This record gives sequence, structure tokens and C-alpha cells, in this order.
Amino acid sequence: MRKKSISNPAVKSGILPKQSIEVLLKDKYITAPTALEIDQIQPASLDLRLGNTAYRLRASFLPGAGRSIKDCLDDNLVMHKIDLSSGAVLETGCVYLVPLQEYLNLPKHISAHANPKSSTGRLDVFTRVISDCAEQFEAIPCGYKGPLYVEIAPRTFSVLARPGDKLVQIRFRRGAEKIINSQTVSIDLQGVGNDGIIGWRARRHSGVVDLSKVAGHKALDFWEPLSAPNGLLILDPNEFYILASKEAVQIPANQAAEMAPIAPEIGEFRAHYAGFFDPGFGISEAGGAGSRAVLEVRGRDVPFMLRHGQAVAKLEFEKMLEVPDNLYGQNGSHYQAQGLRLSKHFTD
Repeated sequence: MRKKSISNPAVKSGILPKQSIEVLLKDKYITAPTALEIDQIQPASLDLRLGNTAYRLRASFLPGAGRSIKDCLDDNLVMHKIDLSSGAVLETGCVYLVPLQEYLNLPKHISAHANPKSSTGRLDVFTRVISDCAEQFEAIPCGYKGPLYVEIAPRTFSVLARPGDKLVQIRFRRGAEKIINSQTVSIDLQGVGNDGIIGWRARRHSGVVDLSKVAGHKALDFWEPLSAPNGLLILDPNEFYILASKEAVQIPANQAAEMAPIAPEIGEFRAHYAGFFDPGFGISEAGGAGSRAVLEVRGRDVPFMLRHGQAVAKLEFEKMLEVPDNLYGQNGSHYQAQGLRLSKHFTD
């Protein structure tokens, strides 16, 4: 029956759960040169792995209709080619393109949408997935057959990357996107703990972050703790901040959510790079009661003052095709039941 729900156009619309992604893998709608790892399959998404090569680009690009990515990788665009097999540093201020290991051959009724993983956004590593013939980033059309690539642009920290590192994730959808509910997310500048820390500001000119080292970096070597005794915080231009939401967030078992900007005109900053929230995030049954949304915030052209409780983003909810076999956090997660939390690469 689950297999039928993927291939039959008469079946209801929604986000594919873990068990349906497993069917896509079993039936070769998703393939890779090396076997997928168990932890790649999330309740409502699939983590994608870096391949063996990175291309240093002169500029970001989209191939456009009728053109493959390979068609675009000529001397006008590619500055040099980097072998990732032994690890290589991707430097701040540079744009790279890396072929992903996963290859898609989607059914004609299934589309996909990509997003940075939570840890990627919290490192201020800007990523976007691109497919052949794409006229927009992150969106893969129904029935797409071809490779996937990820554009990587480290903004604050240079990162050490290797084949198999997971920076992005992909969701699969039957039917058109249908937002069924939304929740406004505002900034907490009073603090979720007893230490007075309301956020973190990235230190510039820090060391390299090794993407494979979980809890392998001292937080204070890379981050400056922040306080806001008056409930106000001034964002400096082009600085990167980790802040938390005032509201607790709960994603029901039969829904998935994505963080979206509330409106571009509300201020001189950008909130949230990584947007997927899986079913079960923040719910007590999966050990997540009281979970906050962690926001990656970047100041723009002029200093901007945030006040406690100011709305900065919104969560948009969409139905799952069915409830996942495993909810978010049931098998353990660095971010379930989180308050203000840096990426998994850092330790206190």
C-alpha cells in the first residue's frame, strides 16, 4: 500500500515520510555509487552526501532550461578543480560547486525541495542545491532524472570538507505545495537559561571547522556570548548571530514545517538559512517538550536594533502523506529539546 501511495496519482498529496523514502531507494528512484548510511533517512527528508570533487567558481549560476550543469562548467566559470578525497578547506568568500553522491530518477508525480541542514546554517555556510536545467535553486521538478549538485559559500568560518559530509537535505512531495497553517516566530532577548546569554556572535578570523568532528571545537574559540539586559540587541552589519525563538515550537506527527522569512521589509537582517522541521520536533512524546527554534541571523547594510519579542520569521506547516515510522528525536538528536544551541560541531 505504501508503494502504491508513491506511484498512484490518485493518492492524496503531501510530504513523503521515512518509509516512503525507503521505497524510493528500494525501487531505484534514488541511487548512489556507495550504499546509503542509515542516519541519512530522516522522518521527512533525506540527507545528501558530498562527492569527491569541488569546483571553485567565479560566480554562482543557474544552468537554465535545456542545459546540464556539466554544460556550464567551462573555463569561463570554473577557476580550478579540488580533490576532496583527503579533505580540503573551502574558504570564506569563495563559491564552490560539489557534485552530490545521490542521483534521482523520480516518478512523474513526485517533486523534491532541498534545504541546508541545521548544522550547516548554524555554521553560516550558505548552500543551495542545483539540478540540471534548473531555473531556480533548491527545487527539483516532478519526474526529474539526473544528478544533483550543491553550491557552497562559507560566509564566516572556513570549513574542512570530505566526501560523504552532509550539508544539505531533500524532501519529496506528492502533488502541489499546500500550506495548511503558519506560526509566527519572534526573538527571545531575555534568555532561555540562567546564564544571561541570549545569543552568540561569530568571531571573525577563527580557525577552520572540520565538518566531520562532532563536539570537536571549543565554542569560545569561534563564538562570543551575548547579553541584552534591556531586551535590546543591535545587529552589526555583516555579522552573524545565533539567537533563539521566544516561542516553543511543536511539529505534529502528521505534519512537516519549514521556516520562511516573515517579510523582507521588516528590517536590515536575514533570519534563518536552514528551514526544515521534521514531524515530532518539540513534542513531548518524542522527548522535545519546550524546544525552541534556533535562528541564524545576519545583519545587512546598516546597524539594526532588535527588541525582545520582535517577529522575525514564520513556520509554514504542510501535511505529511502519512505519519513517519519514527518521529524526530526518537532515535536521538542534538537539536531535540533545544533552547539556544550552537551547531553539533561545538562544545562548551
